[in-house]
Amino acid sequence: MAKRKTTRSKPFPKTNPLEPLQAALRKRTKEELIELVLEWADGSRATQRELESRFGVEAPGSELVAQTRQAIADATDFDERDINRNFAYDYRAYQTVERNFRRMVKAGQLDQAMELALDLMRRGSYQVEMSDEGMMTDDVEGCLRVVVRGVLESDLPPARVATWCDALRTSDRTRCLLTKEINALKKSGPSG
Repeated sequence: MAKRKTTRSKPFPKTNPLEPLQAALRKRTKEELIELVLEWADGSRATQRELESRFGVEAPGSELVAQTRQAIADATDFDERDINRNFAYDYRAYQTVERNFRRMVKAGQLDQAMELALDLMRRGSYQVEMSDEGMMTDDVEGCLRVVVRGVLESDLPPARVATWCDALRTSDRTRCLLTKEINALKKSGPSG
């Protein structure tokens, strides 16, 4: 039996598939590139958030509540056909919510942050409940923890804090998000 001759295939040359695009972009003016990036950002909130995060852009104080409300809606959105699966979710939107909650607490907008935290608990706990493994649990809790700490360090009346804690617990469909922190806050109240 004759020995089979094997041929070695040449390795594919290593090329950068983005080279042609890179060359075309280098021929454009700065204004054209800025316009292109702004078009993309205008067409996709996820792209806008990514660019804002990368370049340290923050919403003006007057738009902070509206931007946070939109980020909560984007973060907790999912296709209900994917219930009981590990579906994709917008973790950058959760990062925006957390960053905005920090800004709101620091700026003394605690009432607005508390109201938005209730919305996040309602929507976020539903998202956790509907997913297979609740992979976004840490994201939801991280955002809420910022507001809970803000309330803890505030001078809000204990009755107001207790009412808010009860509303948070009622909004939690899973009955397990931040339970220890919320119970501790309700018992001890703000440190003022």
